[in-house]
Formats: sequence, structure tokens, C-alpha cells
Amino acid sequence: MVESNWARAAHRFSKWYSQIGQDDYWFPPRLRTRECMFQMWSSNMFDRHINFETPKSVLNYLHQRGPKSCFYSTAYYGKPLERKMADKDWKGADLIFDLDGDHLDHVDPFNFPEMLEIIQLQAYNLWEEFLSSEFGFKEEYLHVTFSGHRGFHLHYRDPSILGLDSSARRELVNHIRGEGVEVSALMNNSGQGGWKARLEDGTINILTKLDIANQDSKEGNKMARDLCNIIEVRSKSPSSQIQKCGPTKMKALAEKIQHPQRRDTILTGNFSVLNQHAHLFLELVKGDRSLIVGKAGETDEAVTVDIKRQIRWPYSLNGKCGLQVVTLPLDRLHPEGSNPFDALSETLPRFDDKTRELEIITERCVLRLGGDEKEFSQGDTLVAESNMDTFLTLKGWAKPISRSKTT
Repeated sequence: MVESNWARAAHRFSKWYSQIGQDDYWFPPRLRTRECMFQMWSSNMFDRHINFETPKSVLNYLHQRGPKSCFYSTAYYGKPLERKMADKDWKGADLIFDLDGDHLDHVDPFNFPEMLEIIQLQAYNLWEEFLSSEFGFKEEYLHVTFSGHRGFHLHYRDPSILGLDSSARRELVNHIRGEGVEVSALMNNSGQGGWKARLEDGTINILTKLDIANQDSKEGNKMARDLCNIIEVRSKSPSSQIQKCGPTKMKALAEKIQHPQRRDTILTGNFSVLNQHAHLFLELVKGDRSLIVGKAGETDEAVTVDIKRQIRWPYSLNGKCGLQVVTLPLDRLHPEGSNPFDALSETLPRFDDKTRELEIITERCVLRLGGDEKEFSQGDTLVAESNMDTFLTLKGWAKPISRSKTT
């Protein structure tokens, strides 16, 4: 990114940080045991292995350096200043679930409002359907944050789970993702809820998609290819029993499930009536993204499993777009709730009154920052106020084409 794009953002960040006080910022519990990390503007390099004794020392650093991005360790250390991880004396770590909108296969990352609404609902569903109802997590230990860019973080700080190692954390993620779930065994079980209910929904969903794939039309052919793509993704799992599938074989399965009695049997969880296609249907149910993503959420496994991870600091600025990392109560996480959190209105830092003419350089993007939603195409020009200017230039979606002017 050329300097004229980020230089103004760097100045805005620096001025914003110089004016914040202790009441404007958030400080993680057990601050003295955390390793902190900051990304600088000039080189994009990271200033690491930093430790602060007091909130005041954090603010002094921010006032002096005006960093691009701020992070703190999810881990607690006996010796956080040591430069080698093995020497830091790990004492435990928060449990973090990181949900990023651009990790979802069916989301358009250039439609920012839609992407955030989808991932916000994913974060809520992750808590409601898994962390709370199945794992028994308590809201009193939950800390929800908007990352300042593409998603949400669910921090969990129950003292009883801080000592979990990576393998134990991976088991949580595997359960959320549905790895190792035995479809037929669960669906024949008399229990209710959990993965049994999700698999029942997933079976109905796959049957519906196969009905579309059975049509001799453009839509039917596209659905057959989409289902083949599910198998391609699923084949990467060690437990997958199907390695590949072409549209012809998928069409054959689609035709087979049209038999009414066979379909009723499938709905009971008995896929054996499909004979040689039984494993294919099973893998479709396991690998269907609308089941795994729509019901289970899309957690960034590396963040959850990594017990020495750095996470974005609430109330800092995100150097990828200029929005603020903020915390929010759980009851505002559901995008269709009574008072839903609106990231694109509530995380706009107060910078300055300067505007700048920009040219859109990405093929297409949809954006809303506080006001009305707008769609831009490559070559469009606009006079952008400070937040829009900072967002578009840091994202690399626009470039300045004239000198700034004051409104």
C-alpha cells in the first residue's frame, strides 16, 4: 500500500491515542501476567514481549507510539518479558472463540454489512447452541468483543478451564465442527437436542438440495456441482469415507432419493437403503456447510487451540480498517434482538473533519458507516469523511485522487 494511503490514517491513529484516558480504555484482568504486542506503521513489524505493570504504563505507551494495532496474550505467564516462549512460564490461558466473516464459504467479503450481520448471528448461535447449552458455560465468565474488522471474539475466563491444554481445547472445537459425529447412531438414539437435532435438520436440508440437483435445469446442474464441492471439502477429513464425486454420480443419488418409501427410511437415520450411495449421503450430511456453519458456527480453530495466542485489545483501533475493537453485552449479540449491536455505527472513532476525494479501485464493494448503505464499483469517486477515508484506504478498496479539504 502506497504511503499516501496509510500516512493519514497513521496520523489519525496517533492523535486519537494521544487523547484517550484511563476511563476510555479497557485493561485485561491480571494485566501484569500478560505479554503484549503492537504493530507499527512504518514497517508493519511487531513490537513484542512487552509487559505492563499498570494501566497508566499502557496509556503512556499508546500516547507515545500511536500503534497500528494492539494485542495482548490470551495466556498468563510467570515471566512474560522473556523472549523465548519456553521461558515465559505458562500459567494458563483464556479460552477464545474467534469468528471471522470472511472464513464462511457462502459470504461475500465485499458486502461488509451483510457479512457482519451473518457472522454476528453465528457468534450468538455458537454461544446459545454449544457453549451455554451443551458445555454449560456461564455468562458471568463470558466477554464478547467485536474485533474491529470482520468478526467477533468470545472470551471465556472461568478459572476452572484456564489450565486446559491444546488437545482439550481441540476436542471442544471438534465437537462444535461435528467431527467424529456418527450420524446413524445419533439419529437412532432416543435423546433430543444437540447434534441429534442438528443432524435431523441436516438430513432434511440435504434431501432438499438433492431434489434441486435432480432437476434437469441450470439450477439443478449448479446444485449438483455444489454438492460435489461439499464432498471435495469433506474428503480432507481423516474420517471421510468418500474421496471424490462427480456430477453424474450426484445426479444418480438425487434420483434415488425420490422414491417415497426410501425417503421415509432415510429420514429415520437409516441410510443403508441407498446401498452403494449410503456413504455418499452420509458424508453430505456431515459435510454440508449449512449444517456445520449454519448450526455450529465457524470458529477459527487456531485461535481456540493455541494456548499462547495474541488477541486484539478491546477499545484499541484495528489497523486493517480503522474501526474500534469494542466489548458488548451478550444480549446485544443477536442481530435481530430488541437492541442489536450495530458495529458499523457504534465503532466509529472520532478522528477529524477533513475529507478527501477517493477513487474506488476494487471491482465492487458494499459499505455502510453510520449512514445509508452504499454500493461502489471500480472507478467510482466519492468525497469521503474521515472514517470512510480511513476504512477504504486501509482496506485497499480506494486510493486518494486529490488533496484533502476541510468541510
